[in-house]
Amino acid sequence: MSKPTRRRRSAAALALVGAIAAVLAFGSAAHAAPVVDIDPDATATLNVHKFVQPERTGSPGDGRPEDTSGLTPLADVEFTVERVAGIDLRTNEGWQEAARLSADDAAARVERPGRTAVTDAAGDAVFDALPLGLYLVTETRAPAGVTRAAPFLVTLPLTDAERRDTWRYDVHVYPKNAVTGAEKSVTDGSAVVEGDDIVYTIEADIPRVEIIDGYKVVDTLDDRLAHVGTTVELTDGTAIAQPEDYTVHFDAAGNAVTVEFTEAGRAVLAARAGEARVLVTVTARATATGVIENEAVVYPNRPSFDVRPGEPGGPIVTPPVTTKWGALVVEKVDAVDPARTLAGAVFRLHLSEDDARAGRDPLVVRGADQFTTGDDGRVIIEGLRYSDFADGEQLDPGDPRWRSYWLVETRAPAGYELLAAPVRVEVTSHDPTVVSITVANAPHDAGFRLPATGLAGTAAIIAGGVLLFGGALALAIARRRRRRRMSA
Repeated sequence: MSKPTRRRRSAAALALVGAIAAVLAFGSAAHAAPVVDIDPDATATLNVHKFVQPERTGSPGDGRPEDTSGLTPLADVEFTVERVAGIDLRTNEGWQEAARLSADDAAARVERPGRTAVTDAAGDAVFDALPLGLYLVTETRAPAGVTRAAPFLVTLPLTDAERRDTWRYDVHVYPKNAVTGAEKSVTDGSAVVEGDDIVYTIEADIPRVEIIDGYKVVDTLDDRLAHVGTTVELTDGTAIAQPEDYTVHFDAAGNAVTVEFTEAGRAVLAARAGEARVLVTVTARATATGVIENEAVVYPNRPSFDVRPGEPGGPIVTPPVTTKWGALVVEKVDAVDPARTLAGAVFRLHLSEDDARAGRDPLVVRGADQFTTGDDGRVIIEGLRYSDFADGEQLDPGDPRWRSYWLVETRAPAGYELLAAPVRVEVTSHDPTVVSITVANAPHDAGFRLPATGLAGTAAIIAGGVLLFGGALALAIARRRRRRRMSA
């Protein structure tokens, strides 16, 4: 084989090897090259997952599914998604413009109407087949006591955070809500109407959000309750002061107490979220009998101020607490003739038999510590705490809070004897026809007639005395005469 031939074949071989190498290199490069272009025909899916704000939050989301074990889902939260007009994510300029927008800016240029979805029991709401673009996501409705998450922006698609060389069209977001709970309790174990204080305690969560834009507690008292005073504190002892951190306003016309935190006070609350609760103590006094229910309303954020209690997104309404105030009717009658009622009997009430017998510590009810029967023989003592109900609870016999009352008669009707011992009575109703006691008095000396004294009796005694004296004198004279005859 000639040298020129060998050279041509070698050149051809080298060219083939180079071509193969080029093809392989091209193929490798084509495989490794990032897919920059967004598919103009694609649509996206936005998956919203709603949970209660945990004590500690993780790192910001990146669009991928997250591990949500241990979190509490929130159902019945409504979200609205609206596409922002004029943002083309297929261009670098579009991304740059999107990066410069705030949620407020975007809200002014969204395409309406948007689309809404409500979270299910798992806390999930799905928006599928969305055109690509920049979207404003707004929480438009939430259950009472839930502080809504702030509106936020999301691009569809997002760069795949794991591969970083392609686009993610199935995006997952996890806006979390601060959920505020509140309870109310009552202490009335020692109270009587217009005598002792009833203490209502409202304890409420502080929402776990960076900025608390509003927080207030409203306690509208029943018409049969009179406001005495209100105090405010945090359960962990953090110092707060009035009026720098909160104000207390009592509306006499509406019989309502409002505690509202100032901007400085809300900053203190935000710093103590998860560590402390708000404690509002309202002191009142009952002014009438009856079953009195009372509840408080906690507004954990500014939007809730404009929503009526019980409506979505509104404030928290505490379960009602109950106090019960009854009436005791004492009816005074003749023991011999029960149809005959007796006026003028005076009674006192005590909380123990020992106090009753000693006349010690009589109950003061509505400013009085004595109760007198009228012409009908009756006296109604209103405003006594139920014997079997205290501190919002039904009591069992034997409970230390069970209250018995001891009735003592301190003055009897004319012509009648005092009661010899205190009378025990229980109050279990505010209906005067239900709780009544009939107290029978025996006539003076149990009805037996003592010898009468007076003018007629005195004359008879004198007459009897004269007769006795005359008889004795006559007997003495007769004896003297007899002696004289015998001596003669």
